[in-house]
Amino acid sequence: MLRLCTGLVAFALVVSAAPASATTTQARFQRFDTMSVFRNSSAAEHTAAEIAAATADGRLVVYTDSPARRIGFAKTSTTKFTPDGTLAMAGEPTSVDIVGDLALIAVNTSKSKAEPSGELAVVDLKTRTVKATHDLKGQPDSIDISKDGRYAAIAIENERDEDVNGGEIPQAPAGFLTIVDLKTQNPAQWQLREVELTGIAQTAPEDPEPEYVSINGRNQVAVTLQENNHIAIVDLRTGRITKHFAAGTTTVKNVDTKDDGKIDPTDTITAPREPDSVAWLDDHTLATADEGDYRGGSRTWTIFDADTGTAVRDSGNELQQIAIRQGQYPDGRSDNKGVEPEGLAVATFGHNRYAFVGLERANLVAVYDVNDPRKPRFLQALPTGVGPEGLLPIPATGTLVVSAEEDSAGDGIRSSLSGYRLTRTPLQMSLQHNQGTPSIVSDGIGFGALSGLSGIPGNLREVVSITDAAYSPTRILTIDTLKAPAKVTGELTLTKDGKQVSYDGEGIAARKADGYWIAVEGDGKQKPNLLVEVSANGAVQKEIPLPDVVAKTATSNGFEGVTVIGGGEKEQVWLAVQREWKADKPGQATLARYTPKTGEWAFVAYPLGTPQAGAWIGLSEITALNDHTLLILERDNQRGDAARTKKVYEVDISGVAPVPAGAEKPLLTKSQIRDLLPALQADGAATHDKPEGLAVIGFGPVKRLVGVVDNDGLDDAPGESVFLRLGRI
Repeated sequence: MLRLCTGLVAFALVVSAAPASATTTQARFQRFDTMSVFRNSSAAEHTAAEIAAATADGRLVVYTDSPARRIGFAKTSTTKFTPDGTLAMAGEPTSVDIVGDLALIAVNTSKSKAEPSGELAVVDLKTRTVKATHDLKGQPDSIDISKDGRYAAIAIENERDEDVNGGEIPQAPAGFLTIVDLKTQNPAQWQLREVELTGIAQTAPEDPEPEYVSINGRNQVAVTLQENNHIAIVDLRTGRITKHFAAGTTTVKNVDTKDDGKIDPTDTITAPREPDSVAWLDDHTLATADEGDYRGGSRTWTIFDADTGTAVRDSGNELQQIAIRQGQYPDGRSDNKGVEPEGLAVATFGHNRYAFVGLERANLVAVYDVNDPRKPRFLQALPTGVGPEGLLPIPATGTLVVSAEEDSAGDGIRSSLSGYRLTRTPLQMSLQHNQGTPSIVSDGIGFGALSGLSGIPGNLREVVSITDAAYSPTRILTIDTLKAPAKVTGELTLTKDGKQVSYDGEGIAARKADGYWIAVEGDGKQKPNLLVEVSANGAVQKEIPLPDVVAKTATSNGFEGVTVIGGGEKEQVWLAVQREWKADKPGQATLARYTPKTGEWAFVAYPLGTPQAGAWIGLSEITALNDHTLLILERDNQRGDAARTKKVYEVDISGVAPVPAGAEKPLLTKSQIRDLLPALQADGAATHDKPEGLAVIGFGPVKRLVGVVDNDGLDDAPGESVFLRLGRI
């Protein structure tokens, strides 16, 4: 562990948190709000914002809500979203685009995959009524409107049934492209033309399944045939296919292909691209998000010369590396499409052209400068809700809207619209107020699920964190807190008897004499709660269980934090138990004290807050402020709109005598010193449910409080790794 001097130089490091690069004024996107779309109905309803479009002034967003068979409306500014009602559709809306005061909605009305049908619903945005409908004669997917407002193009996918023949194609009926002529102001008089796409792909040419459409400035529409691994370009005026080509196969090195709890990008894959979204970078260059389908996918985004059909740029493993560096790599998807690039949008803001690539499984949008369309330059990655589906740049207001479709009330995951505005405020300055992303990064060290946190005695710059059961083996991560963003600079793998070991590490405390204490959460059944002594080189020295009389009262809510008071023969180790155990009084959790010199355990009771209906409150962290004061992080199990309690309390232990196992525990008195909700909401994110790490850095009167959020390794969670700067304490 790094030890810094405690003189004036070290003091200067503490108070000078922003590096010289804070004066940088490069434009970037900063999140300003996240709106759960159930706010347009009720929290009990299953909803999903998938694809969105905006009016010309950018003040009204219309989104598709397929599960509820309706479209939704949200008013928007550069600071917030306001829910603005819904409108029922005749089936499941799949896509939307807007021309003037009319919203064109592609609606799937199919009885089954074998009997596809759909309609184009034209909605008057002033009256919120359906002005006309047109039979699409198949199941629609994507819709796009030309810049001059003369044409709309609709991909009629007629998607395959994945339960038939393992999802292999061909499966009749074939899909096609529909062109809508918008020349008259009366939508009831619009004319529809069908363009057959059979016979052009090498894969299942008799069953084209068009997925996505994008129109350039020359009124040419690019159409992806995802399952066919093909791209077609159609002239809208004539309805003629002017070019078509295979999306091709690519080889990508240094990727993670194993779902094993390790972020290990050392494998190589060769796979067809199978692109989903497509967008024009200019009138001769197009890009695809290579999501893949039943045959794989290359985990890339690709740039093609549309005139020759040649791939001129392939992102390789770049999208994976972006997710790894930002602590949002979904290892659980390593064996199946990885970060899964799906959405793609391109737009010009002022003098600059940007491409936005949605990573469905990493819950990120990668932003690129594409002023030179053949040499994209990565700028930043924006955390989103779960399952970013629709990417909507709105140059009129200098914003980007991302619709995230995953909605699971039972898991606290809600479908949402997230807004990001273009700003020139340096990220380093924003991070001082817990705004801007990312708040923590690495140079390639895989991280996430940051659970416990600890300051390092004598070190005024760094803290250490521990990875929990989301990753294997267990690692101790070193974080430089004076970097902005904070930076994971080192990793130390735990070993036992010379072999790597895996724990559910929920807390860590750095010792004065080198080494660490680790709090390991048990399950109340087969796995015991353990206090683990670890040497400075990561070797496990002891596994210390609770006394039997206490251990047998444990439930699945076990150890959640650990801290150290004193050193040498006076060292005391304090641990926090998350919630009530079987022998505890209602509304009380246990703090345990272990004395290494004697091997004795002793216990006190901690008063939990009162949760709202349907929630629980527990302890997530314990850290020592000094030798007689402990800080306790108390939180409910709610996220987003439902979150209420994310608080830090202090308890004075100097006047309390912990008791042996089995005795009636004295009850501590607590005092609130921080409400974390303002910090968790400062960046416009849906409130994270798991702030789980807390550390004090510094000495004497100059101490800082920092925290981290456990992203659950992206398992049923938004997955954003968050580092909180909570000020002096």
